Amino acid sequence: MTPAVHPSPLAKRASRESGVTRWLLIGTALVFLTVFLFLPLAFVFVTGLKKGLAVYLAAIVEPDALAAIRLTLLTAAIAVPLNLVFGVAAAWAIAKFSFPGKSVLITLIDLPFAVSPVIAGLIYVLIFGLQGWFGAWLGDHDMKIIFAVPGIVLATVFVTFPFVARELIPLMQAQGTEQEEAATVLGARGWQTFWRITLPNVKWGLLYGVILCNARAMGEFGAVSVVSGHIRGLTNTLPLHVEILYNEYQFAAAFACASLLALLALVTLALKFGVEYRARETRHTVQEIFE
Repeated sequence: MTPAVHPSPLAKRASRESGVTRWLLIGTALVFLTVFLFLPLAFVFVTGLKKGLAVYLAAIVEPDALAAIRLTLLTAAIAVPLNLVFGVAAAWAIAKFSFPGKSVLITLIDLPFAVSPVIAGLIYVLIFGLQGWFGAWLGDHDMKIIFAVPGIVLATVFVTFPFVARELIPLMQAQGTEQEEAATVLGARGWQTFWRITLPNVKWGLLYGVILCNARAMGEFGAVSVVSGHIRGLTNTLPLHVEILYNEYQFAAAFACASLLALLALVTLALKFGVEYRARETRHTVQEIFE
């Protein structure tokens, strides 16, 4: 009969210290989340509903607010598919092929993370504004980019295009090229390999990147603020509309509209959790098959 093994005093002490450290870290994280996340979110909804549901709904269905919501949705509807195409193409090229300038492309993808959105907006003003490089030509051809919807879309695309690519690049690199090479040897063409092997393998990472890209596109403020012109009913997105209402001391209306952005954040977190859960389940299923 094997004798019972009792933990040493040193092991007991280490276990106690480990438990205290674990709970201390958990408590610190909960306090941080409460102060910087939960309380601000609650404040947004409480302030928005402070004057009653009728005032809350009136602020949301007000014509300028509806125009801001429509422009926000339109901008995201254009920017996200563009970034989807770019992100998939860039990630596929970087992860699966070798070519001159590969490191430069990776650096350019990370550029929006390093450049302030306000600076990005100013760059577009210098290029497409009335006094910019192409301003005279655009004016002669009656084309408007700055202080119009095209400028807002361009600024949004710039600040959001790393999200899809940055989710897919490490995922595709980790998967390697063995499956694609096997498909090529068996006679599959490039698009067949992409649709039947590459894309199914990265679908959850792709969906995750699209969710983050969409959330950033709808909530972008800095770059859009520079190029929009703040024209009510025309070039104000929802974040800009919230700023105008707040500056005019219409606090209930401002927080009512801001609550829509807060709801977007909560929906994004829920979708993010769902995608991560499905991805984990898929990985576990694959592991069980091979085991």
